[in-house]
Amino acid sequence: MTLEPGPCKGLQPIRMQSNEHGIFPLQQPGMNDGYLDFVNSPLGNWLAKSLGLPKPLVLERYRAGQPVIDGPVLLGGGGAPELLPALARVFKIIGAQTLAHSQLRQWTPVANQAGLMTGAWGADGTGEKLKALVFDATGMDDSTQSDALYQFFHDSVRSLKACGRVLIVGRPPEACKNPRKATVQRALEGLSRSLAKELKRAIGVQLLYVTEGAEEQIESSLRFLLSPRAAYMSAQVVRVGLPVGPASTPADWAQPLAGKKVLVTGASRGIGESIAQVMAREGASVICLDMPQAQPGLDAVAHSIAGSVLELDISAADAPQQLVDAALAQGGWDVVVHNAGITRDKTLANMKPHLWQSVVNVNLSAQERINDALVASGALKSGGRIVCVSSISGIAGNMGQTNYAFSKAGVIGMVQSMAPLFAEKGITLNAVAPGFIETQMTAAIPFALREAGRRMNAMSQGGLPQDVAEAIAWFASPASAGLNGNVVRVCGQSLIGA
Repeated sequence: MTLEPGPCKGLQPIRMQSNEHGIFPLQQPGMNDGYLDFVNSPLGNWLAKSLGLPKPLVLERYRAGQPVIDGPVLLGGGGAPELLPALARVFKIIGAQTLAHSQLRQWTPVANQAGLMTGAWGADGTGEKLKALVFDATGMDDSTQSDALYQFFHDSVRSLKACGRVLIVGRPPEACKNPRKATVQRALEGLSRSLAKELKRAIGVQLLYVTEGAEEQIESSLRFLLSPRAAYMSAQVVRVGLPVGPASTPADWAQPLAGKKVLVTGASRGIGESIAQVMAREGASVICLDMPQAQPGLDAVAHSIAGSVLELDISAADAPQQLVDAALAQGGWDVVVHNAGITRDKTLANMKPHLWQSVVNVNLSAQERINDALVASGALKSGGRIVCVSSISGIAGNMGQTNYAFSKAGVIGMVQSMAPLFAEKGITLNAVAPGFIETQMTAAIPFALREAGRRMNAMSQGGLPQDVAEAIAWFASPASAGLNGNVVRVCGQSLIGA
């Protein structure tokens, strides 16, 4: 096992991670970012400072057994914060140390009643260094209250540690009855995205919109967004709504998927391999699916996690029924992860019909058919989760990828249009959209383009397959019943499509 220290607290796994649930690769040989490694070495650090070169930080990624958040959390709020009791409940469960910004002092009785530790924090620079900033904006009803946001972040951002977290909590603008409240709540998106670009230092900034009545559904999102699991995710807007189907708290948060059966398509390598490994780490029994041609890799992945193998071309006409039969034979599945996808890149003028058709069929149409069959048959249980892998190409487009971008944008459309319908069956539907991820595919990109892809984001580096897998595991959790119809980018806040 090889680990390299970085400037962020903790260690970044570079090759292998081990725990009681097995040993698995987090970054495959030949996919290392040489520049990132160099500027975080003593010589490279000195040279970068001397020449004024960019110096991306080694990200703090999740390691088994570490706390959700390791360090103080500073709380602030505007208007009359509405989520303090719900936040207090989660912070107490995860054992977080919470401090109150001066603006919260008028709500100290409410906070104390909720169980928050409201120790004072000095805004004059004498306060201790912070691991996270959490601002409750749910009570803000008018843009004239925005000074509270300014004061909180103006006072605190210099005290935020590298690899820290910022979380702004608000109400969904579309659900606000007061137009002025909807206006100020929508304005939070501009703040969060700009702040993410300003802070740098591998700090993730997220905006969590919580529907009224869904306050008890925030725990899984706080556990993810404030933790190292969200290492490569920033400037994202997540909506938490009323629970879809049965909402349950895992008996063991270290293995929230214990007893669950999870299908992962395209599991023989790359992102699919990491998804299978993280799902197994979370306690799931994993069914690893890929094309028959990928059997050697598929067998190796399944063997490493004590999973099972399903060799199948998901684009085949009978694939949906085969999957229904396989699921029912196992008593039904709890989670389906649509990761399988292909690229057949050509400019549209030079693209042959079969290149268009094959990409759309595998990446989009097959998913639609499979979802319909699994849900209609009950092979995907009530309380189930469907998580799809889209792409930043489906958001921003990419030259030579009209077929791929169409299919991945279609995945987003499918999530947004079908999520309400599947909710009637007690099933959630969400998607992740990766940016530049270090895989065999990106390793084959010409050097100049590969370096551009790595550096054109707020974290100045590519992500790892583990980063995508962690986000999928968050959506897959039985505690994530309030997450439905979300599409989040795992891209380090890419400058493309931001």
